Amino acid sequence: MSVVAAVDIGTNSTRLLLTDGSQDLRREAVITRLGRGVDATGRFDDGAVAATLDALRGFRASIDEAGATRVRCIATSAARDVADRDAFLDAAEQVLGVRPELVSGEEEGRLAFAGATRDLDPAGAPFLVVDIGGGSTELALEHRVVSLDVGAVRLTEQWLHGDPPTAQELSQAISVTNVHLEDLVRLAPEVKEARTVVLVAGTALTVAAVEIGLQEWDRGAVHGFRLTRAAAEDVFRTLATESLEDRKHNPGLDPARADVIVGGCCVLVAVLRFLDLDGAVVSDSDLLDGIAASLLD
Repeated sequence: MSVVAAVDIGTNSTRLLLTDGSQDLRREAVITRLGRGVDATGRFDDGAVAATLDALRGFRASIDEAGATRVRCIATSAARDVADRDAFLDAAEQVLGVRPELVSGEEEGRLAFAGATRDLDPAGAPFLVVDIGGGSTELALEHRVVSLDVGAVRLTEQWLHGDPPTAQELSQAISVTNVHLEDLVRLAPEVKEARTVVLVAGTALTVAAVEIGLQEWDRGAVHGFRLTRAAAEDVFRTLATESLEDRKHNPGLDPARADVIVGGCCVLVAVLRFLDLDGAVVSDSDLLDGIAASLLD
């Protein structure tokens, strides 16, 4: 069977999926923080660009080795928000061999929905997929997507300056998220009719891994895990009250994500509270799987 490659250039991480449709051959994520400083400057940070291009070079080697016949790469929130995106897209194309597509938040949400629900039992519908990214959060239903300009990196840089963050900073980050969530209910009132809520991307996976207490990454333990609201709140309280250095030692937390995980948790608990959910399913199938599916289908 032919192999396809999906690449996601996100605000916090750059990721690769190689699959032939029947099995995943490789999943890889590198925290490159492309969105560092974007809110403040409107331009990419040179170091973040270099880290992202370096990750793409590694991905290109894996893609060539696997003999992938089709490659699709997308760029999301950080690339949507800068003035110098074309120079970056040119450099990424030279490294990867295909030009990254700059996708809207709505298209990002549609791909995440397709990937997250592809193998779910249709009896669980209607589904709501919540994709908490570095710069934006997409909430996707089957026929509607709402993209909110809140994410782990964005909230951290805008509001969470203490180490650990102060109670006032945490309250402000959650309040800002709530303002955006009010738009969600206005634009998609059917969101409250979802029978199954699926959480995808790094924040949700990390909170689940910390709750489980994983000493090393185990996709099987996290994928499909039911994260209760009480557990999410408990992990949030733990991480938000620790200094950065102490936070890095939590089993299940990648130290490279420790500086923005509290911002991501603010979005996560705000969503669970706002929609009055007692929990949700965590999935490691997401945007990348949606990109791959668009190639396989």
